[in-house]
Amino acid sequence: MTSHAEQRTVFVPDGLAGERVDAAMARMFGFSRTKAADLIAQGLVQVDGADVGKSDRVHGGAVLDVSIPATTDPLEVKPEIVEGIRIIHDDDAIVVIDKPVGVAVHPSPGWRGPTVVGHLAGAGYRISTSGAKEREGIVQRLDVGTSGVMVIAKSERAYSVLKNAFRHRTVDKTYHALVQGHPDPLSGTIEAPIGRHPQHDYKFAVMADGRHSVTHYETLEAHRFASLLEVHLETGRTHQIRVHMSALKHPCVGDLTYGADPTLSKRLGLERQWLHAMRLGFEHPETGDYVSYESTHPDDLAHALEVIRDEH
Repeated sequence: MTSHAEQRTVFVPDGLAGERVDAAMARMFGFSRTKAADLIAQGLVQVDGADVGKSDRVHGGAVLDVSIPATTDPLEVKPEIVEGIRIIHDDDAIVVIDKPVGVAVHPSPGWRGPTVVGHLAGAGYRISTSGAKEREGIVQRLDVGTSGVMVIAKSERAYSVLKNAFRHRTVDKTYHALVQGHPDPLSGTIEAPIGRHPQHDYKFAVMADGRHSVTHYETLEAHRFASLLEVHLETGRTHQIRVHMSALKHPCVGDLTYGADPTLSKRLGLERQWLHAMRLGFEHPETGDYVSYESTHPDDLAHALEVIRDEH
């Protein structure tokens, strides 16, 4: 991939005399007329030193100057220090971090913001090279809008062992979720398959043909408008807690995507779902000892919880 605009200057051959500029460009540069028209519309094409319209005609021997903007690979890992990422634990095999909201785990098409792998690269951490290039060392994910503790593999052995542990569900994943109302029963298990939402591809839903999904929860605090739950994930589907709690008609507070009350969200100053990965426990991939790492509620969630506690 280039890192700056590419300048190209060519002479229009006599055989293309009288052609429209976009058609002539398509023939000479090998790209579509749509792309040619787009470059012309951006003022990046000149004929004999003058700007042109896509339907203008060229003559033989004309000087065609085209500036082709650099394209960037959406999956390229950009090393950059990301404010708010906290290192909880670091050794030769693993690094455990506390991920803030608004940070993706790895690059993906359509995401232009900060990433965990970009931060680790920028901070000089060498992580496992196993996995796809843009997500090397990544053995688990947290949504951009979910904060909390996660582990990244630094050695190849750690990657293999941890991937296996997540696949076989031997990792203990504990979340706190503030949900609207009071779940009945106060503690329970939700076993309902999850698949992509039939109308909105950015959402998921309980679907008969979805993937097997199991969520265990218990109520830690019950307040007038909301309940603080401790949630243990048996499976790890995308948006699992959010989808399951929404299906119970107790969506995570602030989770407007899955039916939360916008008035309550605004009153609590929340701009995201109240959901946080609190603890992660697993057998250390090198020593075999059971290890557990913990996070605390970030400021925005802690503030919202205090407001809920004070409302009687």
